[in-house]
Amino acid sequence: MSYSFTGASVSPDVKTVSIQNFPNNSTLVVPTLSRVFTDALKDYFTSQTNLILVDRDGDLNVEGSITSYTNTPIAIQGNETAAQNRLSITVMVKFTNKKNEKQNFENKTFTRYEDYSSSQNLISVQDQLIKDIDDQLVQDIFNQAVVNW
Repeated sequence: MSYSFTGASVSPDVKTVSIQNFPNNSTLVVPTLSRVFTDALKDYFTSQTNLILVDRDGDLNVEGSITSYTNTPIAIQGNETAAQNRLSITVMVKFTNKKNEKQNFENKTFTRYEDYSSSQNLISVQDQLIKDIDDQLVQDIFNQAVVNW
């Protein structure tokens, strides 16, 4: 095994990773969400490992879809208005390791959320919330795939 400062344990015979586009299959569609999430996942894998990103048939393959994007009120106040809202994103992931099939997983769901004040308009904070949520989801997927503690 080869270890890095990120805690990733990638076998020395694993050289490439392919990360497929994660289509947005949620009922509420944000046009940029698929691209932003997929790019964040690619960036994280390539910055935290020595793996070479290839279009397909990598030693490691990550694929899936965005299954849910929801905005819900939370922290209801006495006047029945929400003090805060919660933006949640759920992705379903299939991970394949051609060199070690014991690490494979399929249809694994990852969900993360960020809360924001109901005094803020979602449109004005959406890009930052998506970035923060994507960062957490990407770390969760990375940890599940290559951090084998």
